Amino acid sequence: MYLKYYILVFFLAILASCEHKKAKSDIELVFTPDTLNVGYTYWWSESGPFIGMCGEELSLVLVGSLTQLKEPTNDPGPLYTSQEGLIKIEKVFKIKALGAKTYKGQQYLRTDCFYEQDITIGDRVLVFCYDYEDDYSIPGNRSILKIQGIDDPAVAAIRRYIDADEDPLKIQEDIGLWATHNQGRALQRISKCRKELATTTEDAPLQ
Repeated sequence: MYLKYYILVFFLAILASCEHKKAKSDIELVFTPDTLNVGYTYWWSESGPFIGMCGEELSLVLVGSLTQLKEPTNDPGPLYTSQEGLIKIEKVFKIKALGAKTYKGQQYLRTDCFYEQDITIGDRVLVFCYDYEDDYSIPGNRSILKIQGIDDPAVAAIRRYIDADEDPLKIQEDIGLWATHNQGRALQRISKCRKELATTTEDAPLQ
């Protein structure tokens, strides 16, 4: 009888732990009053959450509000116009370890890729960063999306993508939503590539 009781308690404990298992995008942080400086890889041909032929891994994904915005300047040179802004981070959904440069809970993010973006002080934004030369970078204006807030459908959608190990085949129902942000075709492209890769792997002869 006691054996049955302990077995029951064991399985209930396992069930409870499974039910309370956190999603990948559910990250709890204690913010520090520091600033993360993120470079602008302006020469990349793509930006947004879905870049590359089959999808490049996201390195840092967060929601915040724009608190400062400087005037545009040509100081970096003739290749792009710099406009620096400061984002106060509210929530982080993805952190990729990059050694010494790994994000460590900084409360603010500074970058200079705000030129010709329809974003002003006080706006809430969803930010997608990638890694370049062992540091975080933002490749272009589609990597900073203006949103309504933490409950914006785009936030829920990117969390589903992260929780699905960034597998585009598992978020096909979100193509229409991302199309409203001019990212629907990008999601379709990486989905097609992933599907073709999966088919090729399945059809490969056993060695």
